[in-house]
Amino acid sequence: MKSHVIVGRGATATKTALLLAEDGERVRMISRTGGGPEHPLIDRVAADATDTDRLTELTEGADTLFTTAAPAYHAWPEQFPILSASLLTAVERTGVAYVMLGNLYAYGPVDGPLRPDFPLTATGPKGRTRARVWEEAAASGAKVTEVRAGQFYGAGAYSVFSLMVQGQVLAGRLALVPQELDVPHSYSAIGDAARTLVAASRDEQAYGRAWHVPTATLSVRELAGRLARLAGAPEPRLEEMTERDLTLLAFTEPFWAELHEVLTKPGHPFVVDFTETEKILGVSASPVDDVLRELF
Repeated sequence: MKSHVIVGRGATATKTALLLAEDGERVRMISRTGGGPEHPLIDRVAADATDTDRLTELTEGADTLFTTAAPAYHAWPEQFPILSASLLTAVERTGVAYVMLGNLYAYGPVDGPLRPDFPLTATGPKGRTRARVWEEAAASGAKVTEVRAGQFYGAGAYSVFSLMVQGQVLAGRLALVPQELDVPHSYSAIGDAARTLVAASRDEQAYGRAWHVPTATLSVRELAGRLARLAGAPEPRLEEMTERDLTLLAFTEPFWAELHEVLTKPGHPFVVDFTETEKILGVSASPVDDVLRELF
């Protein structure tokens, strides 16, 4: 029986663990709180992944190490290198295959559909941090791949849409959005991210390179409208936030200050090319309405 270790306990980690366990494979989930779903084949362990010796002990004998974990958003430049170094050391000590959940920040601004073979040219601190994490893993000689997701939406998502639009739309209130309302944007469902992680882990062709999670591409206004219609809520009322609005919001929580770096270029669609994921890994994007229905 195959066995796997997943570092993290969020929505993507949970869905990945359940997919593996439902296929009859053992999973050990590691997080500081020891959280995770209940399943006979899932073992939940409370441990700090930056404790490299403990992480190595917990990973020994596994076939694959998945990581979906990340430090607090505003602390990425300081803390992500520490976490990633510990994970990579455990991989090198144990010889397990290594599957990383990443995002799209490392590319920086681009024109046209974003492909996984694009250079990582981000100059901001979060983008450069993400690039460094992948570049060091890829250069290590380990058997490694990275699955890069877009902005999450749907059940379990933690994103601009879930935090600033979803609840307001369902309540019939005005939503202020730090994103252009009518420009196409690619969104990833949690379930699609998990399915891509599992598919990549099982395909020898997947290692040594990155893959894009399949996405749904539509504007914020279109996505909010789909959500409202499914929920029977009023037509969404949306307004684009100004730079001043976002700056004031940043005084309440460090997370919001970090959005300045990752907002897309004005007037430019943000579209993800996931052709190879569909063709080689066999994973496609879930229908948008199906993803949104999971919220109810």
